[in-house]
Amino acid sequence: MRDIKESYGCPLELSMNLIGGKWKLLILWHLRDKVLRFGELRKMLNGITQKMLTQQLRELEDTGLVIRKVYPVVPPKTEYYLTERSKALIPALNDLCTWSYEYANENNIELQCNR
Repeated sequence: MRDIKESYGCPLELSMNLIGGKWKLLILWHLRDKVLRFGELRKMLNGITQKMLTQQLRELEDTGLVIRKVYPVVPPKTEYYLTERSKALIPALNDLCTWSYEYANENNIELQCNR
């Protein structure tokens, strides 16, 4: 897990420490309105390895942004969902998506996803 320092020079530095990287924002985005199992998340994140998804989910869980619920069944069932703290990020993620769509339109970039 990334170490959370006691002091940061800028609020964005803390944000990047918590949610930065290639996968964390995408994980949070996919969990924004539903509970997902590990395999479901992995299918949605094209190109992520099992090891990387496990690492990213653990870091998000350790920082209080994702909740992992394990059911005592065979085969194992584990679900992931957002905490109240991470749900507060959703409006910012929506704004970022809007900005990305506008940028893509202005620069003739095709986006192969739905909002």
